[in-house]
Amino acid sequence: MTQRIYLDWNATAPIRPEARGAALAALDAAGNPSSVHAEGRTARRLVEEAREQVAALVGAEARNVVFTSGGTEANMLALAPSTAGGAHALLVSDIEHPSVLAGGRFPAEAVERMPVNPGGQIELPALAARLGQAGERVLVSLMLANNESGVVQPVLEAAHLVHEAGAWLHVDAVQAIGKIPCDINALGADLMSLSGHKIGAPKGVGALIRRDSELSLGDPLVKGGGQERGRRAGTENVAGIAGFGAAAEAVRKGLVAERARMVALRDRLEAKLSTASPAVVIFGAGTERLPNTTLFALPGIKAETAIIAFDLRGVAVSSGSACSSGKVQPSHVLAAMGVPPGLARGAIRVSLGPTTTEADVDGFIEAWICTAGALLKESRGIAA
Repeated sequence: MTQRIYLDWNATAPIRPEARGAALAALDAAGNPSSVHAEGRTARRLVEEAREQVAALVGAEARNVVFTSGGTEANMLALAPSTAGGAHALLVSDIEHPSVLAGGRFPAEAVERMPVNPGGQIELPALAARLGQAGERVLVSLMLANNESGVVQPVLEAAHLVHEAGAWLHVDAVQAIGKIPCDINALGADLMSLSGHKIGAPKGVGALIRRDSELSLGDPLVKGGGQERGRRAGTENVAGIAGFGAAAEAVRKGLVAERARMVALRDRLEAKLSTASPAVVIFGAGTERLPNTTLFALPGIKAETAIIAFDLRGVAVSSGSACSSGKVQPSHVLAAMGVPPGLARGAIRVSLGPTTTEADVDGFIEAWICTAGALLKESRGIAA
């Protein structure tokens, strides 16, 4: 059987060898990290070492890292009216992850959406105008990089506006970590959400990080035994956390070189794609994007049939976010960017990773040429 080509790293990164080794070793740590005996202290040491490693990845203090079950829970923990001493309203961009668009623990009427421009970035004047309205304490949530388009948001500029208005900024950096620098201080984020499986850690572990230890997280989302300094109850997922820490350490050390390699591979893919299909539309082109992400469409081709055709040819890609239970439907991200529904329904996301090679990119292009030709004939009613 021909080896498959995996190009869906934005959905999940295959586990890194470093993370696998750390997680397997942690499975042999029999103690509960809350126990005071030697076995418990061994487990506790693994958790705290990982806390240091995750903190180092984003330039934070280890004491400000709260481990969660993933990015969605981290967002839920952050997005609460009681955060930072109390907020009346939550402002989010139109392209956020579903867990942010849902408003976390804010009531629906307290959640307001901010528009984005055709390039996929938040409209800063609209945000500034909304922040200029007096009489409310506001929490703003803005992702660092979009999981579908790869477009990087002007977080630092947004942070200046947010803080000038006396508000707070939560940044969903789930898709950005391991691909671009994500220093919480340099970005001006007050809170930051991360997810382990996006960087090759085991699935089921993430973190919420505070920039300032004085910032209150308000009411815990999970209450019970007081773990994670009272911010997230429940016995820690020691193996997952250890794997997360090892993955964080690995991507931190290799970020600069890997980022340059990804840019070269993405540019190769997009150049070949445009040559093969001159009518192809690459969404977010001309705007700063993640170095590994290409979201594109070709008029006349539907993503649903294209994804199946790719899979049958041994290539794993997606139609966008993996957070819609396998449903292929028009992207809310592309809708917010003003992309016509017919074109948006054909959007295909290709996302590269640490083990992606030039041969993988070329294999994708070969599959695309065969797939596109056959599907275009079908759409025109011609027997393929």
